[in-house]
Amino acid sequence: MSIDPVMQVEHKIAPGPSATSDKPVVEEKIIRQQATIITTTEDEHIAASNGSASAATSPTTGAAPRPRLKKDNSTPNMNGPLYMQTAGNKTVLVRRLKRKEESTWKHLSRWFVENQIGLSFNLLALIFLAQTFIPKARDYTQKFFHLSYHNSQSGQYRIGYDDAYFITFCIILFTGLRAATMEYVLAPIGRWQGVDNRKNLTRFSEQAWLMVYYTVFWPWGMYIYCTSPHYMSMENLWTDWPNRELDGIMKAYLLCQWAFWLQQMIVINIEERRKDHWQMFTHHIVTTALIYACYSYHHTRVGNFILVIMDVVDLFLPLAKCLKYCGYKKVCDVMFGLFVVSWFFARHVLYIAVCWSIYADTPRIMPTGCFKGNNENMVGPLNTPAGWGYLAEPFINPEGLVCYNETVKWGFLGPLLFLQAITIGWFTMIVRVIIKVLKGGDAEDVRSDDEGGEEEEEEEFIYEEAQPLEEEVGVEALDLRNWERRSGVKKQASSSGVSLPGHSDRKELLGRIGCEKQVD
Repeated sequence: MSIDPVMQVEHKIAPGPSATSDKPVVEEKIIRQQATIITTTEDEHIAASNGSASAATSPTTGAAPRPRLKKDNSTPNMNGPLYMQTAGNKTVLVRRLKRKEESTWKHLSRWFVENQIGLSFNLLALIFLAQTFIPKARDYTQKFFHLSYHNSQSGQYRIGYDDAYFITFCIILFTGLRAATMEYVLAPIGRWQGVDNRKNLTRFSEQAWLMVYYTVFWPWGMYIYCTSPHYMSMENLWTDWPNRELDGIMKAYLLCQWAFWLQQMIVINIEERRKDHWQMFTHHIVTTALIYACYSYHHTRVGNFILVIMDVVDLFLPLAKCLKYCGYKKVCDVMFGLFVVSWFFARHVLYIAVCWSIYADTPRIMPTGCFKGNNENMVGPLNTPAGWGYLAEPFINPEGLVCYNETVKWGFLGPLLFLQAITIGWFTMIVRVIIKVLKGGDAEDVRSDDEGGEEEEEEEFIYEEAQPLEEEVGVEALDLRNWERRSGVKKQASSSGVSLPGHSDRKELLGRIGCEKQVD
């Protein structure tokens, strides 16, 4: 049976002279806590199963032994488990949340995610202010807001290095719009629809943003396709090549799409990674490279067509996921069915038809050889130079050599077929979801099991040493029996996980160990 520390102090000072003595007696009062119990949910279950409150407060009873605190460099003065630290050990252990070690990239990514709205706004504001108040800078700043290389005679646009200004502007704009829309528009809508889980709300906002994006860009691309000469004709995708100029609406569309996929490559690397991170990252790299290649090699027609048939799928998938997060299971299943149909027809029928057209139609329609110059002074066809350097010239010199031969054909066809292999892999996962739905389950994206309401990671704590509180008080200030009058005080709930046996109220605790002056 343990002895109350207050009774020990009472026993020590009882024989002393009274408080009315000429010489006041000052007793140094150093009361240390004999037993500090760190309670966890597991401990509470163990105590409840033993059927006795003493099992949670007395280490000498038959309760299950508590886990020992591992002795390491951070607690060199600690002997044995936490509950056996006594007054003889002049060490007080303070519990604090353990910070997980993170790399510099992790810190930088988290900082960027938390400040992307402010960064985007400040960068755009800086460009606008420079455009407005610095006349000498306008030759450069206006390239951020306008398409470059306009030909006033033809009314069309050429391509060149200055297109990077417009792409950079779009990346910054998409970053700020995405973060602001997710935080101030889409997340409140999700909470209004009952999406309370933090991870689910984040995923809901991400998918809703994709739905917003494709709701704008798929109709835009479809309009270009329907009003072009290659509408409903695979062969017309390859006529009039090489045409070194394009319409403003086509140029803006391709540059915006290019910027979007570059921005997506940034997003998936700074935000929480999904299970299929590397597949998605590879897909984004190949997609970005193909847009760059079709733009530089003047195959903008086929670039527009492929983007249209790929984007139509992304109208249905984000909507199906948002419906799932909001709890509309049946509507989600219907939308998932439309997604499957659109996926198969667009990405495994029309896409394969484009690949076949590259293989079969381009040798028959496109002239073999190389061309040089702009539309006004085009020279060609020329013989293909030796080596491989000519393949990179369209990326370096917009008016340099641009060639077509078997090497160029397979240079396009290879990445397109590789992209098809990735989509086939994803389609096998979709088939698994279809089988699950047919068996009575819900439509759920098996690529991202971490999207759906998983529990938060348990917090880890560490214990640090601290000096005990010592205070000199006069005997007249001691009220050793006052704690007995506090037995009826209501105990307060605690979420810290630290409790002392029999004394959970703060004032009662402080009064018991002499850290709070008693007021009668």
